[in-house]
Amino acid sequence: MFRKLMLAIVMTVGVSSLFLMKDEHVVSSDSSTDLESVNYAQEVIYQIVTDRFHDGDPSNNPEGELYSPGCEDLTKYCGGDWQGIIDKIESGYLPEMGITTIWISPPVENVTGLHPEGFASYHGYWARDFKRTNPFFGDFEDFSQLIQTAHDYDIKVVIDFVPNHTSPVDIEDGVLYDDGNFVGEYSNDDQGYFYHYGGSDFSSYEDGIYRNLYDLASLNQQHPFIDDYLKESIEMWLDMGVDGLRIDAVAHMPFGWQKTFVDTIYDHQPVFTFGEWFTSAEGSEEYHHFVNNSGMSALDFRYAQVVQDVLRNHNGTMHDIEHMLSNTENAYDRPQDQVTFIDNHDIDRFTVDGQSTRTTDLALAFLLTSRGVPTIYYGTEHYMTGEGDPGNREMMDSSFDRSTTAYQVIQTLSSMRQENTAIAYGNTTERWVNDDVFIYERSFNGEYALVALNRNVNQSYNIEQLITDMPAQSYEDVLGGLLDGQSITVNENGSVAPFTLSPGEVSVWQFTNDDNLSPEIGQVGPPMGKPGDDIKISGTGFGDTQGRVHLGDEELDVIYWNDESITVSLPNIEGGKQDLTVTRATGEGSNGYEFELLSGSQVSVRFVVNNAETSLGENVYLVGNVPELGNWDPDQSIGPMFNQVVYSYPTWYYDVSVPAGEELEFKFLIIDSNGNVTWESGDNHMYTTPENSTGTISVDFRR
Repeated sequence: MFRKLMLAIVMTVGVSSLFLMKDEHVVSSDSSTDLESVNYAQEVIYQIVTDRFHDGDPSNNPEGELYSPGCEDLTKYCGGDWQGIIDKIESGYLPEMGITTIWISPPVENVTGLHPEGFASYHGYWARDFKRTNPFFGDFEDFSQLIQTAHDYDIKVVIDFVPNHTSPVDIEDGVLYDDGNFVGEYSNDDQGYFYHYGGSDFSSYEDGIYRNLYDLASLNQQHPFIDDYLKESIEMWLDMGVDGLRIDAVAHMPFGWQKTFVDTIYDHQPVFTFGEWFTSAEGSEEYHHFVNNSGMSALDFRYAQVVQDVLRNHNGTMHDIEHMLSNTENAYDRPQDQVTFIDNHDIDRFTVDGQSTRTTDLALAFLLTSRGVPTIYYGTEHYMTGEGDPGNREMMDSSFDRSTTAYQVIQTLSSMRQENTAIAYGNTTERWVNDDVFIYERSFNGEYALVALNRNVNQSYNIEQLITDMPAQSYEDVLGGLLDGQSITVNENGSVAPFTLSPGEVSVWQFTNDDNLSPEIGQVGPPMGKPGDDIKISGTGFGDTQGRVHLGDEELDVIYWNDESITVSLPNIEGGKQDLTVTRATGEGSNGYEFELLSGSQVSVRFVVNNAETSLGENVYLVGNVPELGNWDPDQSIGPMFNQVVYSYPTWYYDVSVPAGEELEFKFLIIDSNGNVTWESGDNHMYTTPENSTGTISVDFRR
């Protein structure tokens, strides 16, 4: 993201004549009205930088200095568009590869000039009008046709959405339009639509949220108009038939507002939603809190960085990959919902010039058989190379060759994800590991996958004393020897007959089971909801006869039931996190799956407390009478609150997602580094939250 934000820039020009499109927004006839787009555990996503994939309609290419014929200048538009994606769906290139979802660049209208250093906004991350299309990708009719074509081939469409900012202030002054009507600009912002606290140095979580990313005009999501505008905009795109959302720069917007944004999405049209938080290989406390509590999943940079280090760069060993998997499986409440990748537009491409392409094949096999929702970056199947932005964004190989080994690996293992729930939902167990070899087992409710990887393309290893839970029998390599895989024999005691893993070999073995199993929940979507909302429970062994579903002790109304999928309505009970369980009609009970029941529709409220003086090591927290405020439990309180950017110490503040139209009671706490809690004295503070907008409540700390 950071390189992208530094390079993607546009400057002021008259643009009204460029946007020759229909006034009406064409709505896809098959816009989903059910819960088919909340579970992506069995999906294979293909990420497309729209401008760099295929030019299907040269007539919509920009003219003059914005455009680079032949894509010789990677900082300019190169001509890719939605028609180009349609062409490659209809040709069979994407469906035959096994792609079930495409993730495309932000579709909204961007600024149309050049940065003084010569860069154009080809990537789509510099919005001008969130309610109009980028004309260089197509108009609303073209977008509707893309949705329709993808759906005709059972392919879902994820769009990128960027609610953090508009564009650089030195281009069109961060200008914002509302379906063609001028709203405001950064330098003449008398309405407070933007933040004006300078550029972030990323020294703290607070600094990264409320200060600008580089020279981008950061939107003030807490402003009632901006809050409403962004939520109206995403509802418009959902109405077009979009099946999923990737939210840009989630580390740089208030957590509380984002939770209300996700609540709006799930209330309007529930679709799988994941955010971009560019984190280190170890993550951070704030990152893990976001992943587990925001209601959306995340692009798993932890996964990508370790895989590139170990498999691409040979920095570290296969023990590091095993550690990453085991660590994140514990750190993430929903590891199966995190979006994994080995390369994308923000980091180096995986394939390195001069390096064996077998390394890429091996990484793809790992990506497609390990936990999470795998995402293939366009061109990785052709071993495209490139370091950094924009070197990692070259035009797609025009051959669209389907014969590469990587294409065939994706094709084969995508099918496996559809038929084996161990890949989609399973836990991971390390079975054999050394510096170069990692053998792991995925298992879920009687189904298994056993995967052996040797990253060393020059050395073989003898594999002895390998144990598996797969039933005793012989197993053929799922890849059919494509990566030199072989068959194995499992004995009655679970031991595997010794074998030699050849240089660069990948072997994949599986066991699937159609027996009548006990119920086991693998995924629930959306991962949060409010009373009256419907949610979908996915797994196996539920039985074909309706049983019962509970959230905590409360039995839920069942709307739909089959052996692998249940739809239920959420009850009107006190909110908070509780376990969902399924009981078969024959009495067998399932595992528990944690779910967050909200108290109601959510709005973002800024809580401000003045004169809260603290000593070194102490911080201020917020607690109150609803689950969103911790239900008076200091261990569940909100914070630590901020005190540097929007307000300065001894004033503290925090933007919090709370139920709309609710009378809140709350207090502030001071908690020291040892966990000692000092409660604010006096009566509880009182505040009635807005019905459908943002709010601010400011009080004095009571000693």
